[in-house]
Amino acid sequence: MNTKDIQTLGQLKAAGYQSKSIKEELRANLVEKIKAGETAFIGVHGYENSVIPELERAILSKHNINLLGLRGQAKTRLARLMTGLLDEFIPFVEGSEINDDPFNPISRYANNLIREKGDDTPISWLHRDDRFFEKLATPDVTVADLIGDVDPIKAANLKLSYADDRVIHFGMIPRANRCIFVINELPDLQARIQVALFNILQEGDIQIRGFKLRMSLDMQFVFTANPEDYTNRGSIVTPLKDRIGSQILTHYPEDVATAKVITEQEAKVNLDQNDTIYVPELAKDLLEQISFEARESEYIDAKSGVSARLSITAYENLLSAAERRLLISGDSKTAIRLGDFVGVIPSITGKVELVYEGEQEGAAGVAMSLIEASVKTLFVNLFPEIKKLERQDIESPYQSIIDWFFEENGFELLDDFDDEEYKGQLDAIKPLDTLIKKYQPEVKTEDAYFLKEFVLWALVSYDKLSKFRFTQGIQFKDIYGSYISGL
Repeated sequence: MNTKDIQTLGQLKAAGYQSKSIKEELRANLVEKIKAGETAFIGVHGYENSVIPELERAILSKHNINLLGLRGQAKTRLARLMTGLLDEFIPFVEGSEINDDPFNPISRYANNLIREKGDDTPISWLHRDDRFFEKLATPDVTVADLIGDVDPIKAANLKLSYADDRVIHFGMIPRANRCIFVINELPDLQARIQVALFNILQEGDIQIRGFKLRMSLDMQFVFTANPEDYTNRGSIVTPLKDRIGSQILTHYPEDVATAKVITEQEAKVNLDQNDTIYVPELAKDLLEQISFEARESEYIDAKSGVSARLSITAYENLLSAAERRLLISGDSKTAIRLGDFVGVIPSITGKVELVYEGEQEGAAGVAMSLIEASVKTLFVNLFPEIKKLERQDIESPYQSIIDWFFEENGFELLDDFDDEEYKGQLDAIKPLDTLIKKYQPEVKTEDAYFLKEFVLWALVSYDKLSKFRFTQGIQFKDIYGSYISGL
């Protein structure tokens, strides 16, 4: 249907246009996508067998929806993607504040215009991208903001009595008629404001300052809520929950591979960084593991959640740490080092809520402990387990590395080492080469140095070596030598 050719109600009738409600529209287009084997929610990963099927069932059922989950779980992203299930254009009565359907007008303005002009009533077209409305629930939101109020200036200008419904100024919800309307963080909405939504969700009528208007608003509501809000700030009143057709629980990525896909998709990476900085896969795995460790950490409030934004911003900071080093050294290219992970600490400290024990440790200390715990978790997938107590008759595969540090007094990896100095330092530890050749013989050349540093950090986490962070970099020592020098 060419929308440019249809400018009046008569032309719309002649074209055979059939109007349908927004929920029927969403349902019909979803049915077509499912039949064609197409994905309706492109760019959302990890929900293929959990959240998305439930969301599709809710749309097929023509339900209003509540997405319930912790922060950073793509709740708003899912709501925005629902616009892709709308028709590209829909007709509305030109000049209508509330997008009146020409075949089912509900406003006084549209009814009067159609009564006056009949088939010559002018028609405009609304694109699906303009059919998404969003409101963040805050304690200062009023009924007038959402539903509407009497406008005394309009009454004075038009010389109308306050008994005339033309003095009404519509709020956000009526203006979003025939659209998707999202209210984010629903529990933060005051209870008396939530009550104002009852009739809109169930009966479809709105009440403004004593005016009882039978306006059957045609809307798809999507609410988002965080379980933490239910205890800390507010709650969803029970009758409102009763009127929401489907409540869908979202979740964090269940594995590192999915988390990596999300991070690479969402991170804002400069093209120069892509060209000049090599990121080993192990570094990407380690970065994602930090979030998984944080969600299990005793220092972090699990109810608050650990957003996927932690990994995204940490990845951006990791690349920037390497880029800064590159600019200082004057090298043309470099690779991510484990020491660069010190640069992601600001991304971690701002994304987690610490419990009392975490506050005692300090935000930076907790962040560093998460990085070290991540190294420890991934290490066992690549190398033999490091045991605290070794049998005397069986030599540990790591003993030669430990002995090397016992004989050498201090080994430093400075943050601003250029690539040649960095590689030279790690190459000096010959037992590291032997270990990697035995247990990771197929490691790529460009990944080998990150793996060497990774082994050193793992030996520290298992108390086989000691690590000391100072202003210019990191120093590794034999643990006994460190103890004796301390004495």
